[in-house]
Amino acid sequence: MVVFGRTFHFRIRQCSDTQGASGRLLAVFGNRCAFCVLGMAPLLFGLLSALPAPLAAGQNFKDFISELWPEAKAFGISKPVFDRAFKGMSPQLNLPDLVIPGRKKGKTPKQAEFTRPPEKYLDARYLARLAKRGRVLAKRYDKDLTTIEREFGVDRYSVLAIFGRETAFGSYTPKHDAIRVLATQAYLGRRKEKFRQELLFALKLLQKGVPRSKMRASWAGAMGLTQFLPSEFFQHTHDMGDDGYADLFSSVPDALASAARQLKNKGWVRGQTWGYEIIIPTSSDCSLEGPPGMRPLRSWIKDGYRRVKNKKFPTHVLDAPAYLMSPAGTYGPSFLVLENFQVIRRYNTSDLYATFVGNLADRIAGGGDFVTKWKNIGRQRTEIIRGVQQGLMDAGYDIKIVDGFIGSGTRRQVGLYQKANGLRIDCWPGPSTLKHLRSDTN
Repeated sequence: MVVFGRTFHFRIRQCSDTQGASGRLLAVFGNRCAFCVLGMAPLLFGLLSALPAPLAAGQNFKDFISELWPEAKAFGISKPVFDRAFKGMSPQLNLPDLVIPGRKKGKTPKQAEFTRPPEKYLDARYLARLAKRGRVLAKRYDKDLTTIEREFGVDRYSVLAIFGRETAFGSYTPKHDAIRVLATQAYLGRRKEKFRQELLFALKLLQKGVPRSKMRASWAGAMGLTQFLPSEFFQHTHDMGDDGYADLFSSVPDALASAARQLKNKGWVRGQTWGYEIIIPTSSDCSLEGPPGMRPLRSWIKDGYRRVKNKKFPTHVLDAPAYLMSPAGTYGPSFLVLENFQVIRRYNTSDLYATFVGNLADRIAGGGDFVTKWKNIGRQRTEIIRGVQQGLMDAGYDIKIVDGFIGSGTRRQVGLYQKANGLRIDCWPGPSTLKHLRSDTN
């Protein structure tokens, strides 16, 4: 801050000094107590008013909790459970995706699907390690997986792949308290209404007797071995032990069955895989990517699309709807994906996530690495992606939202723009495309 024309960097803390100011707020310059604020309230208030909002962001949190009570009561939550859930709680301000007054913008969610480059996210060595572990579990839970396949129509390899991707087969436990992160997101998050509902369902889990200590969650509130949101505990869980309780925190069979039930409920097609790695013919390109281009698989084959290593497509899927998917543009493998790819995306909305799960399932079943190698294109840079999306939107291209995340819609529109402007078609929202978009508007 500037005081009498000079710039000072300070922090507020409690400290002791030889003048008996123990426990009082002091303004601290460097590591030394410069002055005690006792008797200097006007100056202190002036200093505090200039501080960033996070220091004051919890001021109305208690009001938010109080206002939530009538909804919680109508949701079947008792007053003792409600009060215990929020006792002594303050918002967790270091979470991503918050909108805090005075803060420039909420932190971008640091999900690997939206930050890491494709070649790092789909790391071959990590996938190989998971696949090895998955094959061991396939033998250990063979009886349960046979029952799951028969009842839900989801193959064992895909179910195990979900388990492997979400928590590395239970070796990873999220660090956050579910109630606190959901309350924070409902209070300060970018998607308040969504998280308000999830918070109510999390309270309902407490009401049903789920121990708070088990409810360790991601920053978005997903919990358990296969990472279900609280609402999903009431939609998709399945008890494999016939003990009247689907335990997604400790029971692998329950977690696998529940993941399969969720996939089935989201539209899983029995007897089909997720997709096939292919070679795009020279007469075509990646700008045809995405669900808008969906058509029968045999139509793609007629246009010259073929599987890698000259493998044949199974005859029973030739009439299945398929679309082109190139998660790294021209910098990695391309695929013709079927409906089950979209179902996996409904579990976690990311092309990279669905590709990871699909390939891990293939590996567990005995398959191997991608044939086409991933190229090093660097991390996904939100500011560049946003710039490209905004530029395309301004130019009249079909961009639905400027969010800084790369999906098939963004890649498709980038490819169409590059084709229309005589640029090299790579379908990737990189610096060169952004530069051209900006020069095109000047």
